[in-house]
Amino acid sequence: MNVLLSIKPEFANKIFSGDKRYEYRKTIFKRNDITRVVVYATAPISRIIGEFEIESILFDDVNSLWEETKAYSGIDEQFFFEYFTKKEKGYAIKIKSYEKYQRSKKLDEVYCSGPPQSFAYID
Repeated sequence: MNVLLSIKPEFANKIFSGDKRYEYRKTIFKRNDITRVVVYATAPISRIIGEFEIESILFDDVNSLWEETKAYSGIDEQFFFEYFTKKEKGYAIKIKSYEKYQRSKKLDEVYCSGPPQSFAYID
């Protein structure tokens, strides 16, 4: 089972350049058999541009999460803590490997609904 994640283009591009090795989330999928994330780059791109393999998923208090992941966060500290405002704990999906597609795909080539607010399960 895979997951389709909506990610802002600036962060998606950092994932596929190798600068961002963690994708942060306030909530995460419940299934534990997810091994791959398909990346939907939100507007203005609005296309599926690649995928990455999950190495692990960290769950910790936000201060510890930042300390453990900041070197490869792809974001600055201020943005991190603003994102997790009013949250004591958070998730960091550690990226094992990634593949940017040679040709991006329309959403309806992979998923039959509109862009997921956060994520959607796909085969």
